[in-house]
Amino acid sequence: MEVLSLSQNETNTPGWQFAVTSGILGWVLDAFDFFVVVFLLDSLAGHFHVEKRAIVWTISITLAMRPVGALIFGALADRYGRKKPLIACVIYFSAATMLSAFAPNYTVFLILRALYGIGMGGYWGIGASFAMENAPRHRRGVLSGMMQGGYPFGYLLAAVGMLTIAPHFGWRAMFVVGSFVAVAIVILTALSPESEAWKMHRMGSVGSIFKTLFQHKRSFFYLLMVMAVMTCLSHGTQDLYPDFLKTLPSIRHALILGVQPLYGIPILYNIGAIVGALFFGQISEKIGRRYSIMAALALALFSIPAWAFGSSVVVLVLGSFLMQTGVQGAWGVIPAHLNELSPDSVRSLFPGFVYQLGVLIASPAVSFEFFLRNHFGYPWALTLFESLVIVVLLFVFAFGPEQRGRSFRR
Repeated sequence: MEVLSLSQNETNTPGWQFAVTSGILGWVLDAFDFFVVVFLLDSLAGHFHVEKRAIVWTISITLAMRPVGALIFGALADRYGRKKPLIACVIYFSAATMLSAFAPNYTVFLILRALYGIGMGGYWGIGASFAMENAPRHRRGVLSGMMQGGYPFGYLLAAVGMLTIAPHFGWRAMFVVGSFVAVAIVILTALSPESEAWKMHRMGSVGSIFKTLFQHKRSFFYLLMVMAVMTCLSHGTQDLYPDFLKTLPSIRHALILGVQPLYGIPILYNIGAIVGALFFGQISEKIGRRYSIMAALALALFSIPAWAFGSSVVVLVLGSFLMQTGVQGAWGVIPAHLNELSPDSVRSLFPGFVYQLGVLIASPAVSFEFFLRNHFGYPWALTLFESLVIVVLLFVFAFGPEQRGRSFRR
């Protein structure tokens, strides 16, 4: 589909930069709060006197609760506007994260991570619709990449925090520092304009919102399938990779960026992820959303041997850098692509709920990958799982729909 030019009555919204920035920062904070647990698997298991797989289970629970948040906050945003539900969501998940630092036992920690998952799931649908509806149409691609690039940036900050904050203040501090970013997001959102697209298509009741949702069943189930497999793509390459690195004798005594590979490699591959999200988001304005995603997936598939079987630090760094460039390059197009395929009147609920319900379907993926690791070893577990996921996605996007550049105000 050709990119449409702006019509005369669809000028840029003054202050759109605040809306886009708040959307990006919120996803950075969401990712930071999520990946802190990934880096603290051993510390948390030791502190709560449980096996590591019990902490891995909290990751799955977080993912599984995200659709609940998408349903609640998405419906509120389509009924009452984007700003107030967005602010409420940020305050909610930041509070759940902060309280995780003071959990007295594993059960309380598990409950708090489940509650955090509700907030994490609620944020993306509102944040993405708020950003994409306020963004200039011809910049949706690159701004989509910037927003989704916030996710690996949050991962990167979690790795940096493990090097700079945790050694001096302990692991609990990692669950507290994000609250400062939350304050900035609340201020930016308050300064942002309300979405003109929402004002134009606002629904009269929550009931009418869900009625509209069920009227688009075909699109719903297609995008649900897409997001379930996309979740397997991202979490399958991220969540257990630091744990995989711990098992490699070849890197135990190496230094990357002057630090241990456990932190140095994630820092580098998340830089690749940010580059990929920005690059493929931008070229999606030229070659289309689907072709950009497929190109990024091809890069990820190509990088698997070095990513999973690298015999040296250099090969592992290169493989993981290219892998995350491809994985997050594909994800960088998703905010724009999903919002363009969503019905106008439910643009917070529809893409957010589809995304997070896909996450729910894929939530056992990390535990399943850990199961494969116990039977085949980490390299083959990573290879088998991600190869299948990428091939399925290439097929799905090859024949899927696209509405690049369509107006949100008609």
